[in-house]
Amino acid sequence: MERGIESSFGRYLNYVRISVTDRCNFRCRYCMPSRGVPTLSHEEIMSYEDILFLAKTLSSMGVKRLRFTGGEPFVRKDFVPFLERLKSELPDLAVAVTTNGSLVKPWANRLGNLGLDGISVSLDSLKPDRFRNITRLGDLGSVIEGIEALVDSSNAVKLNTVMVKGFNDDELPDLIDFAREKGVLLRLIEFMPLDSEVWLENAFVSVDDMIDGLPDGELWIPERPSDSVTSGPSVYYRNRTTGQRLGLIAAVSHHFCDRCNRLRITSDGEVRPCLFDVRGRSVMSALRDRCSEALVETIAVAALDKPECWTKVARGESHMSRIGG
Repeated sequence: MERGIESSFGRYLNYVRISVTDRCNFRCRYCMPSRGVPTLSHEEIMSYEDILFLAKTLSSMGVKRLRFTGGEPFVRKDFVPFLERLKSELPDLAVAVTTNGSLVKPWANRLGNLGLDGISVSLDSLKPDRFRNITRLGDLGSVIEGIEALVDSSNAVKLNTVMVKGFNDDELPDLIDFAREKGVLLRLIEFMPLDSEVWLENAFVSVDDMIDGLPDGELWIPERPSDSVTSGPSVYYRNRTTGQRLGLIAAVSHHFCDRCNRLRITSDGEVRPCLFDVRGRSVMSALRDRCSEALVETIAVAALDKPECWTKVARGESHMSRIGG
């Protein structure tokens, strides 16, 4: 189990993203349609006890890293106390969180004391009107305050920016400057065609175009890829003058399916082997029964369901808010 969960096409999975809720206080345009999506009741989602049992089982199967997502994880009551318990019972497990940053400020000190392996904050614009437009409900000020509080509390912060042509691609220099000033890592992400209702081909900006658009482009040099077993899909560049690092995620133009090392589990306990595949296997019964054998078997089968590549998946209706990115 040292390499992780055995998957298809010679891959091993050691990184699992777990959604703790499908609810969110934003309505981001690339995450869900304008009408919103039906939400699950509290009884339909995994309890914290379920998730803790799941985490222990995944760890026994060779998983080295968990990332908790939503929806927005901080809208769920007692999320930080849950993280504290998880880290106390599984201290060797790498734990990270993805958030929109709007609700983290009151929790920043406790998160800093936890020593999480990373907190990724979604930030798609530094212009208040644009930010409000893409999030529909979001307040840029609260997000920036959250980022600053996390940094001040010694959290390892990354900013995730989905680049959208004609919307925020002109902000690249400002985003780079902002990340450098705050001392955080900026990662630029290609707009992914998860939901046909929000996917617009003419909005796509490739990583190659992002690199071409870097200010003082000749100063940015690629870093050697990491050999870490939990390394993600980012390709990193470093500025030779400032030392600033920049991550780029080319999920569409240069997909990384052949080395994908992750599974996703929705808040209602469905194991998704691929972000773009609507098919999944439920572990809820095994979780509620605390049946380790059935849980391991279902997860193992789901890992073998992983398609060779997302480009070969027949996609149906699916929303990022439910899957957790």
